[in-house]
Amino acid sequence: MNHNKRLFIYLLGLLLAAGFLFTSCAKSTSMAPGKTPKCAVGKNLTQEIAAEAEVTEFSCFFKKWDGSETLHYKVTIKNTADTPQRFKVNIFLDNGKAVGGLIPRKTKKGLVKPGATGSFVYPVNDMPDIPGEVTLFVKTIAQ
Repeated sequence: MNHNKRLFIYLLGLLLAAGFLFTSCAKSTSMAPGKTPKCAVGKNLTQEIAAEAEVTEFSCFFKKWDGSETLHYKVTIKNTADTPQRFKVNIFLDNGKAVGGLIPRKTKKGLVKPGATGSFVYPVNDMPDIPGEVTLFVKTIAQ
């Protein structure tokens, strides 16, 4: 009886370990190097874009930053207004992290001219995986 009990516990442990291995691989959201991931798991992307802006690119990739492989978002915005604009970008993730900034970052060379595009890459510190949901806000700010 004791031998059967040990065999049962051994098989049960092996089955649980195999189940954990398969489910963790199926739910993994990190990407292999060189692959372009979806920017949110299941494409759960919410956008609120100003009328003067058109998002021509919203992509993400993994790149070494601050000593570790981390998620980066690239945002490219086209100015659809008749006047030069400066845009404020905010990216909110479902885990509470957020990144953002201004396009263009500095106005020394001028604002984004009508019909032209501006872009920036935003690293998300300590983010080795793709988030489940992403919210993108693009607003215009006063010159």
